[in-house]
Amino acid sequence: MDRVIKIGETRVLMFGCEGPRLQSLQDANDFLSAAWSQQADLLAIPSERLGPDFLTLSTRVAGEVFQKFVNYHLRCAIVGDISIALEDSRALRDFVRETNQGNLVWFVADVDELGSKLAAV
Repeated sequence: MDRVIKIGETRVLMFGCEGPRLQSLQDANDFLSAAWSQQADLLAIPSERLGPDFLTLSTRVAGEVFQKFVNYHLRCAIVGDISIALEDSRALRDFVRETNQGNLVWFVADVDELGSKLAAV
């Protein structure tokens, strides 16, 4: 079940593990709509909700979706274990490292790590 939680001063829309997958720009619109309806500052999307090709960077899905979120000034965190995808792709490891150094898109293991990232900005 989706729910809004407050971490510090940030309204986080925590998506449940079950539900439509994020696998296209059209899906990104649905996630944006949900964020706006809940007045969320940040989307926390479980890794289970990512489409099968989302983390395959050559498909460009992740880049396009994240760019759309950034364009609409909505931060995003992918929450969960993506270690298998990371093992298979040096490009993805580099992408995750780079995004985690910024303040707009993060890959975190769990909500506690998300809280730590938010506290640091």
